[in-house]
Amino acid sequence: MRDKLKALTGSREWELAIVGLIVINAITLGLETSTAATEALGGVLTGFDRFILMVFVVEISLRIVANGFRFFKDPWNLFDFIIVSIALVPTSGPFAVLRALRILRVLRLISVVPSLRRVIGGLVSALPGMGSIVVLMALVFYVFAVMATKLYGEAFPEWFGNLGRSIYTLFQIMTLESWSMGIVRPVMEVFPNSWLFFVPFILCTAFTVLNLFIGIIVSAMQEEHEHTADEDRKAIHTEAEHILTEVRELRAEMAEFRRSQEQGR
Repeated sequence: MRDKLKALTGSREWELAIVGLIVINAITLGLETSTAATEALGGVLTGFDRFILMVFVVEISLRIVANGFRFFKDPWNLFDFIIVSIALVPTSGPFAVLRALRILRVLRLISVVPSLRRVIGGLVSALPGMGSIVVLMALVFYVFAVMATKLYGEAFPEWFGNLGRSIYTLFQIMTLESWSMGIVRPVMEVFPNSWLFFVPFILCTAFTVLNLFIGIIVSAMQEEHEHTADEDRKAIHTEAEHILTEVRELRAEMAEFRRSQEQGR
């Protein structure tokens, strides 16, 4: 029974059906944000949403029965279980705010689509390296924020009046959003040499530290791809060895059969 359920829930057709339901559910949840769609199809959307949730609950239950406790040893299975469990929390009374979390069901696409799983795996493996970059950026921001508060806080208190405002303003500058005409040029009208402060800050953050983030993520993605390719090659090699062993056994049986035929003559 478990083998049949495992074959069913692991089949390509089953996965495609679940992907289709997730996509359709994402569309219906999006339609619920439209007043016109809700007035015209409110009952249909609610009923369809409940039907899809019921299908997800049945699917998770079948996978638990098929795999037993091993189901909870797989992080992606746990991810699916948590997402579906959140959707089962009552969305009335004090838990009404959790109604918005139903859209989290769309995230199940990550666990169903192998390419998305590889992307997330690469991002997770990049976290240790990214932590070092975050610490470096925090130090850079702190140093420049203290300097900006002391240099420009009195003249521009709305941007650099205290450490928190300076950090937020510098973050806006790092994103290059209205940094020149919106902030730097007005500051330069009062402090003409202030470009000596802002240009090195942009070079250190937007063009250096952020590129380190990208480099670490790309490297982690490459390692994840190579790891997956190695696993595929090992699987192919194991299967080839298995086939070769069977061929050798078949040849030995054929040789034995021929010898027995010759002795019978």
